[in-house]
Amino acid sequence: MSCHQYESAFTRRDFLAKTGLGIGAAALAQMLGSESKADSPSSAAAPSFPNFAPKAKRVICLFQSGGPSHLDLFDHKPVLSQRFNEDLPDSVRQGQRITGMVASQSRLALQPSRYSFKQSGPGGAWISDLLPHTQAIAGDICVVNSMFTDAINHDPAITFFQTGSQQPGRPSMGSWIDYGLGRINENLPAFVVLVSVATKGGAGQGLLARLWGNGFLPSRYQGVQFRGAGDPVLYLSDPEGITRERRRVMLDGIDELNRMQFARVGDPEIETRISQYEMAYRMQASVPELMDLAGEPKYALDLYGEDVTKPGSFARNCLLARRLAERGVRFVQLYHRDWDHHGGLQDRMPSICKDVDQPAAALVQDLKQRGLLDDTLVIWGGEFGRTPYAQGNANREKYGRDHHGKAFSIWMAGGGIRPGIVHGKTDDFGFNVVENGVHIHDLQATILNRLGIDHTKLAYKFQGRQFRLTDVHGEVVHSMLT
Repeated sequence: MSCHQYESAFTRRDFLAKTGLGIGAAALAQMLGSESKADSPSSAAAPSFPNFAPKAKRVICLFQSGGPSHLDLFDHKPVLSQRFNEDLPDSVRQGQRITGMVASQSRLALQPSRYSFKQSGPGGAWISDLLPHTQAIAGDICVVNSMFTDAINHDPAITFFQTGSQQPGRPSMGSWIDYGLGRINENLPAFVVLVSVATKGGAGQGLLARLWGNGFLPSRYQGVQFRGAGDPVLYLSDPEGITRERRRVMLDGIDELNRMQFARVGDPEIETRISQYEMAYRMQASVPELMDLAGEPKYALDLYGEDVTKPGSFARNCLLARRLAERGVRFVQLYHRDWDHHGGLQDRMPSICKDVDQPAAALVQDLKQRGLLDDTLVIWGGEFGRTPYAQGNANREKYGRDHHGKAFSIWMAGGGIRPGIVHGKTDDFGFNVVENGVHIHDLQATILNRLGIDHTKLAYKFQGRQFRLTDVHGEVVHSMLT
C-alpha cells in the first residue's frame, strides 16, 4: 500500500470508546483488587465480614429528628428545680460554644423540667411520665445518658449521626452495613427508610435524601425510601396495560443492552443498574404484600396504638419496621420529625411523646414476643439534646431549650445490648458528661460490633484514602454489651 493511501481502521468514536474501556478496566481492576467483592451487583457480602459471630442480624433505628430534650425525658435533674432561674455557673459551662440563637441573651437562666419522673426497671432508670409505655419496657432497654457529639446545629449533627462526618458526601450507616454484610432477602432492599411527622405541629427539620445516600460507595447501597401515602415506592408499579410477562420481556431486553454496554465501556455502575432493575421487578411482588396489614391480628394492631391505621404515622411505620425485620431487611431507618423545641415545649412535647411512646415500646415488645429481639438491635434517639438553661426567659410552666451536643440521652434494646441498665452519667445540671461518655463514633463502632463487624476493618478506598464510618475514631462500648 502506498504511504499516500490511508484507510482508517476505526473512527474517532471507536478510538475514544476503546481507550476509555482500557482506562476504565484498569480502574476497575484496581478497585476489585484493593477493596472488596461487595462492589459486585450480587448480594454477596464483603469477603471478610462478619469478622466474628454477630449478636444482631439487623438494625432498626428510630431517629428522633430535631433533638429531644434529655432533661425532660431521661435525665432527671432536681438541681435545676432547686436553682430555678439562677445563671448557669461558669465552672459548668467552661467557655463551651453556644449557638447564635442564645449568644445575645444577657443570661443563661437554669430551666427545670415541668414534668415528673419515675424510676423504672431493674436499673432504676429515671424516665419521664410523658413516656409511660417506655417506663413499662425499662427492663428491656439500656438507657444511655452520656451521649455526646461534635456538632451543635441540626444538619451537621444529623449528618454526623448517620454518616460519621459532619460534611455531606459520606455513605450513610445503612449503606455501610449493606456494603459489609449484603442482603438477606433477595426480594427487598437491605436498607429501607421510613419518614413520619408529628401529629400536631410542623414538619420539623427537613430531611435530605443524602442522609440515606451511598456517598462514594456504589449506588446499589443507597437506602430506598418507602412513602407513607400513594405508591410506597415511586415508579415501581407498571403502567396500565403492561402485564408482568411483558415487563419481564422488556427487562430481559434492557439487561441484554446493558451487558453489551458494560462489555464495551466497563462502567461498574452499569452492573448496579442491572441488579437494581431486577430488584425492582421482584419488589413489584414483595412490596404490596409487605404493606398490606390485613393479615395482622387485632392484638398486634392494638399494641401499636390507634394511629397504626394512619398511613405515614410513626405507629404504622414502627409496625412496618417489624414486618421489614421479619423479612430480613438489614437496616430500617425510621425518622420522626419536630423535636426542635426552642419554645412552646410545654405544648409540643406531650403531643410528640404520645406519637412515639406507645409505638416504640410496642416494637420492642412485638419483636420480643416473636423471638426477634435477641438478634434485632433497636436504637431510639436524636442528633443531640437540649440545654439546661432556657432559650429566652426561664419559666416553670412555659419554656424552650436550645441545642446541646455535649450531653444527651438515647436508649437501645436487643441485639446483644445489656437490658435494664443505665449507662453513663452527666453532672447535676445535665450539661457535661462526667461518667462513661459515649461519642457518636463510639455508638457507631458498637452498632457495627453487634453485627459482627470490626469497625476498623470496614473500609472503602476513595480518592486515595481508606474511609470508614467511624473515620479514625471510635471505641466499642463493651460495658453496654451482653
